[in-house]
Amino acid sequence: MAGGWMCFWDMLSQPHYYIIGGIFLALLVAHFVFSNPLCCKPCHPEPPGSYGWPLIGETLAFIAANKSSKGVYEFVRERHQRFGEVFKTRIFGKTHVFIPGTEVAKVIFRGEFTQFTKSYIKSMHDAVGDQSLLCVKQQSHGNLRQHLSALFSTEALTKSLERMDKLFLLTIRQWEHEKTPIRVIDYTLDITFEIICDMLMSVQGDERFHYLRKNVDCVSDAMLSLPIKFPGTRFYRSMKARERVMQFFDDAITRRRNREEWQDDFLQSMLRDHDCPENERVTDTQLKDNLLTLILAGQTTTAAAMMWAVKYLDENPDVQEKLRLEQLRIMQRKPAGSSLTLEDVNKMTHASQVVKEVLRLSSIVSWIPRVAINDCTLNGINIKKGWTVNIDARFMHLNPSLYNQPTEFNPTRFTENPKPYSFLAFGAGARTCLGMNFAKLMMTLFLHHLVTSYRWKVEDHDLSLEPWSHFPRLKSGCPITVNPI
Repeated sequence: MAGGWMCFWDMLSQPHYYIIGGIFLALLVAHFVFSNPLCCKPCHPEPPGSYGWPLIGETLAFIAANKSSKGVYEFVRERHQRFGEVFKTRIFGKTHVFIPGTEVAKVIFRGEFTQFTKSYIKSMHDAVGDQSLLCVKQQSHGNLRQHLSALFSTEALTKSLERMDKLFLLTIRQWEHEKTPIRVIDYTLDITFEIICDMLMSVQGDERFHYLRKNVDCVSDAMLSLPIKFPGTRFYRSMKARERVMQFFDDAITRRRNREEWQDDFLQSMLRDHDCPENERVTDTQLKDNLLTLILAGQTTTAAAMMWAVKYLDENPDVQEKLRLEQLRIMQRKPAGSSLTLEDVNKMTHASQVVKEVLRLSSIVSWIPRVAINDCTLNGINIKKGWTVNIDARFMHLNPSLYNQPTEFNPTRFTENPKPYSFLAFGAGARTCLGMNFAKLMMTLFLHHLVTSYRWKVEDHDLSLEPWSHFPRLKSGCPITVNPI
């Protein structure tokens, strides 16, 4: 026994074991400092929470939640239960503070560019690109937003509405011929992708369309992955797919400039804008990053919201019937076979309420990230420069002090406008979602044709969420059987 102890001490006396021991001791001290609330107290209290392990923080727990059937917000929900409404954590190398509240949201959104700026985790940032409207700095944001807003103007939406309307009608009418339950999410992902690509680049259901769809899906699937660009990882595959998408856009731009192709679409209008003064032009890099951003943001969020609408209306037949009566009245006033117009859509009061309630209850965008430009306090909580402050939209949307019986699906709650900064489905302030009206229009057209064509039954009520999805959607895809009206 004595000989064993002597060997042990001899081993520790070797220089390389001093180094290993020193590293281990440093990690233990760092863990104690970062996680012990008694250490390094600032003049204002920091939010409660945990930084997790040195270097990796709570990143692995965040990824595990996103991989699970409960979805990425389960990571947030668990910490609300442990620490309360406000908490801090450390993921992907950055300190994040999750904080709800209308006053907090007001301060942050009003302080856009001066006190707070937008930022995403690296995997999401790299997916959309440096020059995406979601990521650019203040200097470029205004000019870029002005150019992109042309896609969502009243004129542009009016021009696209007839084709959108016919596409929804054609897709939904096909459902009555299906022999097996219809997986709603598959159809909504297909139709939203087709509508957006048609508006942007006139790319429809040909070989190029399917090539683009395959690669955009690959980019989307890794937006909340560990950003390690090593062969075999989801992030690596995503970045390779992004390169192919950028080349696809490059080829399309070249064909347009060489007059090999001309289309009356968004891309063509953006290329015409190159005639404007140089300091106001959108560069090719900006154009390509934002084409991808518009597809990613417009497809997955809207498709998921449509799926949740089908589920909620199935669970609330009275709401479904009220919506159906409104839509049938509008349809009966129109000549047979005519398309809906914006004037028709503006008359769909209850449909508008249903759309808002779907977005509130599903909270597709669960939180809205901003980065503190300087040290500050929010509701008496110390926020340090460089910290990411996540406005917890889902917590607010389900807060009984803001919404009476918040877990109930009740569209009439939107008969009156909600309290300012309490409904954050599209954000607020200078960076309010540019495609807000476009998304609501697509949802309204979808609901119109659904409720005037069928009654339906959801065949799988499992609430498990799709693993790895950065926006919540059912793993089952919400399968339904339909009965024509």
